[in-house]
Amino acid sequence: VEARLQVIAHACVWLGFGHVSHCRASMCNRYPVAMAEKTHALTALQGTEHKVLTYSPSQDHFGTHAAEELELDPASVLKTLVITHERELAICCVPVDGHLSLKAAAKALGWKRAEMAEPAKAQRATGYVVGGISPLGTKQKLKTLIDASVAALPAINVSAGQRGLSAQLSPRDLAELTGAQFAPISAP
Repeated sequence: VEARLQVIAHACVWLGFGHVSHCRASMCNRYPVAMAEKTHALTALQGTEHKVLTYSPSQDHFGTHAAEELELDPASVLKTLVITHERELAICCVPVDGHLSLKAAAKALGWKRAEMAEPAKAQRATGYVVGGISPLGTKQKLKTLIDASVAALPAINVSAGQRGLSAQLSPRDLAELTGAQFAPISAP
């Protein structure tokens, strides 16, 4: 029973479901820095000015939930979406209070059209689970677009590679770290 509880404890941390009373794991999310050190997104942020924010994760509406939990302006919290055209994949970051224009994203990438990537494909390409996909530290280097509406903001928030974990940094730093370009990709 004790060994089984330890496995469950590690699962609560790695799957982002939060701390549970039986959790004795050394990297329990009651200690956000220990948990945060384990994501590729935060490794990619080393040497860049940023803040790590933690919140209780949800099972849906991940970005909107993060904005509410962290009491942030939804226009400064970005959702990370993976799109596809033929065999290519790309990442699009848009405010959680808006929608992605697939037509505008395709145009910015020089594609004829685009569609949302299947979740399994997105997870394989990025190395992150849906709801925790970050534009930072992805498994495969993907073209990245950031909505132009956030370019002038002092700080934006993106997933830090795990549900319940967010990174706050300047839009310019995010663009530099990901090789992204700013483009008007939000739908009205």
